[in-house]
Amino acid sequence: MTILAPTTHETRLLAQGLTLPTVAPTPIGAFRNLRRSGRRVYVSGQGPVTADGTFLRGKVGADVTTAEAREHARLVALNILSVLREEFGTLDAVGGLIKLVGLVNAVPDYEEHPQIIDGASEIMHQVFGEAGIHARTSYGVGSLPNRITVEIDAIFELAPGV
Repeated sequence: MTILAPTTHETRLLAQGLTLPTVAPTPIGAFRNLRRSGRRVYVSGQGPVTADGTFLRGKVGADVTTAEAREHARLVALNILSVLREEFGTLDAVGGLIKLVGLVNAVPDYEEHPQIIDGASEIMHQVFGEAGIHARTSYGVGSLPNRITVEIDAIFELAPGV
């Protein structure tokens, strides 16, 4: 009989071929990337910032497609995960994801906000398994800081014993 090692968030991340930035993006204002309150962890709104600090910018529905913005949301999810790893040293300190709120910098008549934020939601499910299935809000806004395409914040719960 073969005994399987337990699957952790970190091993799922590797199995999916996902790589996190080694350093979380620096906040662009007078706030922290993360705030812990009891068993809850609040991650401030993160944007599509590449490892070299480049902001992915544009207005969805005008100069950015839904597919491109969905990839931007995937990058935002990885940035959120890098904030968690930077704070706790491992994603295994996280029990699961409670909620995501996704903002899409879109033209006024744009309607596909959920499909874009699904890019981030799918990453969370891949990494946290069933504990990554979460509540969510997604909506369009007229602008975002630095003209970024997507901004997402998140609420997590800590793993037992953390």
